[in-house]
Amino acid sequence: MKVLLVEDSERLQRSLSTGLHKHGFAVDQAFDGEQALSFVAVNDYDVIILDLMLPRLDGLSVLSRIRSDGNSCHVLILSANDQTADRIKGLDMGADDYMVKPFSFDELVSRLRALNRRQSGIKNPQIEIDGVTIDSVSRQVKYHDRSITLTPHEYGLLEFLASRRGRVFSHDQLIDQLYDANSYVSRNAVEAHVSSLRKRLKQSGAPELVKTRRGFGYLVE
Repeated sequence: MKVLLVEDSERLQRSLSTGLHKHGFAVDQAFDGEQALSFVAVNDYDVIILDLMLPRLDGLSVLSRIRSDGNSCHVLILSANDQTADRIKGLDMGADDYMVKPFSFDELVSRLRALNRRQSGIKNPQIEIDGVTIDSVSRQVKYHDRSITLTPHEYGLLEFLASRRGRVFSHDQLIDQLYDANSYVSRNAVEAHVSSLRKRLKQSGAPELVKTRRGFGYLVE
C-alpha cells in the first residue's frame, strides 16, 4: 500500500514512517499542506494520513482541494482535535476515517488495511487464489497450509496484484505503488522481484499466479 503521511511534527513523522515501513507500506512524507498537494498532483496514493493543524495550508483546506479536484483517494484524518464537531466536519468534507491523537499505532495500521480492502473491494483480509492464501494482516503466504517465505518486496508485489486481480500494471506503475518517491528503482528490479517470486511459488508447488502481458506489464488472473 502506498501512503502519503502529512504531518508537521518531525518526531511523529519519523516514528510513523519507520513503523509503517516495517509493516510493508511505501510512505511519502509531506510536512505542510502545500507540499501535500504537490505530492498528490504527481502520485497516486491508496491512503493519505492527514493532520489538520498544518503550516502554509491547513488540513481541511487540503482535503477540500483534493476532493474538488475529483481525487477519490482514501483520507484518514489524524488530529489532536478531539471534539465530536471536529470529527463530523472532517467526515462531512470527504474524509474516510478520523483518528484522534494520542492514538494506538496498531489500530492505525488496522484502519489503513481496512481502507485499502475497501478500495479494492475485498472485505476478507485473506485472499485465496488457486490454493494460495495471502494474509494481509500477518503478511504470510501459504499454499495448502504450507508456508511460503517471501521477501518484503516479493510479498508486496504479490499482495498488490492479487488484491487487484485481473488488472494489468506496467513496470512504472508497480514502481510507483510499491516504493516511496525517494527510492530509485529500475525496471530490472521489478523483473527480478517477479522472477524470484515465481521461483519461490514454484519451489512450494504453488501455481505461478503472476502472469506477463508482453508490452503491457504483469497481472494475477
